[in-house]
Order: sequence, then structure tokens, then C-alpha cells
Amino acid sequence: MATLATSVMLSMPTIGPAIPYSMAINVGQRSRTTGVNTPHTSALNPRYQMSYRINAISHSPRSCPGTVLVIQPVYNATIEKIHTNVRNYSSDFAFLAEYKYTLGADQLTTFGEQELVNSGIKFYYRYRSLARSLTPFFRSAGEDRVVESAENFTQGFHAAKTADKRRDAAYPCPLLAIPEGDGSNNTLAHGLCTEFENGTASEIGDDVQAVWTSIFVPPIQARLNAGLPGANLTAADTINLMDLCPFETVADPSGTISPFCDLFTAEEWHQYSYYETLHKYYGNSYGNPLGPTQGVGFANELIARLTNTPVHEGASTNSTLDENNATFPLGRQLYADFSHDNDMASIYSALGLYNGTRSLPNTVVVEAPEANGFSAAWTTPFAARAYFEKMQCHGQHEELVRVIVNDRVLPLTQCGGDQLGRCTLSAFVDSLGFARTDGRWDQCFV
Repeated sequence: MATLATSVMLSMPTIGPAIPYSMAINVGQRSRTTGVNTPHTSALNPRYQMSYRINAISHSPRSCPGTVLVIQPVYNATIEKIHTNVRNYSSDFAFLAEYKYTLGADQLTTFGEQELVNSGIKFYYRYRSLARSLTPFFRSAGEDRVVESAENFTQGFHAAKTADKRRDAAYPCPLLAIPEGDGSNNTLAHGLCTEFENGTASEIGDDVQAVWTSIFVPPIQARLNAGLPGANLTAADTINLMDLCPFETVADPSGTISPFCDLFTAEEWHQYSYYETLHKYYGNSYGNPLGPTQGVGFANELIARLTNTPVHEGASTNSTLDENNATFPLGRQLYADFSHDNDMASIYSALGLYNGTRSLPNTVVVEAPEANGFSAAWTTPFAARAYFEKMQCHGQHEELVRVIVNDRVLPLTQCGGDQLGRCTLSAFVDSLGFARTDGRWDQCFV
């Protein structure tokens, strides 16, 4: 019988990336939610890597790459400006007269917690043939909200396993939380490459976004000010009000759509989504000369797991952890890592995913299908997940690799992917020359 293994990555997040996770629209092959969708001659082989972005949170700071600035007051300031200056609210804006800003900062919401529990359940049933007798090796970036997301995921995994009448002696599941912070070697959270964190590379995403903001925001700003006479909302205020749509939505325990969402048209939401996409592309992906380099450490760990060989040390890898079987075990069949949205964007790029995306313009919207599937909403929504699967199929002399991002099977054109999105393991590893040579890490400290 052929076998298949997996590693899964889950992330934290922004309606671009700040929308709650939902099932993807098919691009290429669609993966089922209750079982692994592989050819009938293939089965799970003990090696799955899953990456996960932390799920729905109260608003995360909007900041430059590598910066963690709590800017909660800016949202309250926008609301206070409206309350102070507006006397007559038109019907579309009437709810704002009584609206009270109560959101916290960088905290998981009840809705988000359940999202991760559901993800753990889904993961169990997706890989049930392995998960019923195995427990994944869990790692997470060290920030509290990421660790909490991982813990909620393990609760869902445990609940599904128990419901399946399987003994789960490993619960509570061990979780390796890797500390974050400037100067820390952490493949799940960038912060080490000084040119990326504080140099010119750190400004590229914001600069590109600013140009697009000057194009798409003014008409929206004018309409809002007409409906809120006296408010004198700025471009930044306009973006803040758009941000409050997803943040207020996930703050509701049931995920009820916030009335802030109805203040804007479908076209305006497409423009806003592209605003977020530009920041991902030019802040953390191919549009930033050091964006993909932030993901090469994880890419080299993935190679180690897929090939059962020691990690190529360099870039952001942590030799203390990676050379210890207790903190970086090889030969496991299931792995699950928890990270941030920006880090996942860098990891995708380090792995050559979405490498057919042409440079995105900052003057017109390019929708995801025309951008080779690259958009913040498609790649890094709240509770985004990526599955890296290795499988052995009858009639194939070599193991195969497949990558699934938010239920979309990626074509893996960089390594000659077949019609089912699979490359041979050797072709996949060979395609990762950028990561195996540490990308442009030598430019991090110039």
C-alpha cells in the first residue's frame, strides 16, 4: 500500500487578510475537507507539514514589516472625531451615533478561538488514517496569541480523536513555543534581518500602498464626509473605518457581519483587498528584495522533514533547536507549525510558490486569478493554512510532494507539477536552490 505524509503550517493574520477563513474557491485541484484527496493509488505517507496562521484576533497593529506597534488608539480617535464633529447622521451612518469602540488589541476573539478548534477537527479528519494513531509535533511562534491559537487547535484535534473513539494519551499535546524578539533565531517569526526590519526594505510595502491609497481612497473619503457632515475624515480615517469591518465581525462570537461592512460597496472592498495584497507582496513577498529571504529558514526545515536529513543551518534557523531531536524531531509523520501572516507570505515566496505572479502595479486592481492566485485574501486570511504533503503512489518510483494553501492545490510549476499538482520529491527539493543557499541573507546586515 502506498503512503503519504504531511507537514502543515497555520498562521495568524488582515478583509484582505483580516477576513475570517472560509473554504476556497477552486483554483486547480480542490482538496476535500474530510479526507485527503489523492489519486486512488496513493495513500498518506508519514510526512505531513502543516503551517497555520493565527486566527481571528482583535485588531493587530498596521505597521511596517518587523515592527510591533500597538496602535489601538487610532481607531478610537477616528470614532471620537466623528462623535465630536458630526451632528446629523444620514441613514446609512446612523449606527455610528451610538457606536462605542471597545475592541482590545492583539487578543484572540471567541470567534477566533472556535475557528482554531474547528481547524484542529478538520486536520484530524483530513489525515485520519494517520492521526487516529499519531499525534503531530506542534511548534509555534512565541507570541501569546500564536501560542493560544496552537492550543485551541490541539483541543479540536483531541476532541475529534476522542469522538473517533481513539485513545489520546498525548493530550494535553506538547507544544514547542519559540521565543520571538529582535535578535532571536526563529523560523516562524522574522526579526533577525536588520535591513529588512529597519532598513530601506522595511519601507517598500508602505510606500507602494501609499500610492494606491492616493488613488482608491479619495472617492470613498468624499462619500463618507458627505454622509457625515463635519467629520472631515482623512484618508487614514477612511482606512480605519474599513478595517473595523473585519475586526468588529470577528469580535462577534458568532461572526455576524458588522454594520461597518455595509458602509462600502463591493468594488470598494475589492480595492481595499488589493491594498492589503500590495502590502503582502511588497512587504513580505517577491516585491521586496529581502521578503522571500525571511522564509528560507523554514524552507530548509521543511526540506529536512521531507528528506529525513539534518537541517541546513543558516539564515534564521536555530541550531540549538534544530540539532536536538526533542525540539526538532525527524522521521515523524505529522507536523503542525503556527506562525504569522507576514511570515507565511515570506515562506511561500522562499518555496517558490506563486512565482508566476508578475510585479503587481500600484495604480489598478489585479484580481487574484490574474495574479497567479496571489492575494492577501487567498493566501493569508485569518486562520490561513498550508499543507505540505509527501506521498508514495503505485507506479511511481519516487515519492511525490503536493502543496495546498487554503484548500487550493497549487500547480508547483517551478518543479514540473503534474495535472494533480504533484512534483517528485527530488524535483521539489532541487527547485529550492534559493532557500538552500540562504537566499539573500548576506544582504541583511550591510
